[in-house]
Amino acid sequence: MAEFDIHRETVIKADPAQVQALIDDFHQWRKWSPWEDTDPSMERVYSGADRGIGAHYSWNGNRKAGRGEMEITAATADSIGIRLNFEKPFKASNQVTFEFRPAGDTTEVTWRMTGQRQGLMAIIGKLVPMDRLVGKDFEKGLAQLKAAAEA
Repeated sequence: MAEFDIHRETVIKADPAQVQALIDDFHQWRKWSPWEDTDPSMERVYSGADRGIGAHYSWNGNRKAGRGEMEITAATADSIGIRLNFEKPFKASNQVTFEFRPAGDTTEVTWRMTGQRQGLMAIIGKLVPMDRLVGKDFEKGLAQLKAAAEA
């Protein structure tokens, strides 16, 4: 098993609550998530709470989008925690955290994913670091989150 910790940061000219509203409501992810446009006919199911702790989102898409689910497990003024489970193309369970730090009229946002690569993914990880697999997606997502929050 190989543990990983991927994170990216950005500064958004918006109040932390405004940024959080785009993250703790899975319906809002279509405005900024880097994966929402990978399959135009992707099936999405929202359940549980409307937002915050207990909100649940599952998807089933083409080979690139895969299949999985997310649930918000923690929500404070400083962070949002999400349990992320992939079913396809590979099984994996990861922890995602968004951290918010107010800085004057801006908010510093960190998007972090941690987990362990197991089985075939652990072998692939020796050749292709996890950061290389999703780092650019995080950068794209944060740029889109910034654009949505500042609009």
